[in-house]
Amino acid sequence: MPCLDIQTANKATEMSNDDSNNRRKHARIKVSVPVEIQTDASDSPMRGATADLSLSGCYIETMFPFPIGTNLDLQLSIETTVLIAATVVTCDPLVGNGIRFIRMLAEDRQALDAFLEATYQVQSLGEES
Repeated sequence: MPCLDIQTANKATEMSNDDSNNRRKHARIKVSVPVEIQTDASDSPMRGATADLSLSGCYIETMFPFPIGTNLDLQLSIETTVLIAATVVTCDPLVGNGIRFIRMLAEDRQALDAFLEATYQVQSLGEES
């Protein structure tokens, strides 16, 4: 399945920024976290970084995004390595992918939650000064 064209992607982004249309369970935090991406179609992992991150998903910027519906195995490098089964839910040509997390171990979820909370606190303090 090909990526959306840029006009369609921009319209979808505009619509998703409206709170009444926001379907996310968890707010995303703008944070760059190293990520290793593995697909069934490739023998070697791709490395990149998140543009934003939440307990339920992330956005990964890449010039060569994956098609919607692609299943991914992610390794997020926070204080520890968090393993996540995920799927591509948005595809913006030459920009990146929106990723929904499907499955992770309870301890990985706790580690991610603690990381996000700490990051949010640091970012909030930075905005106050």
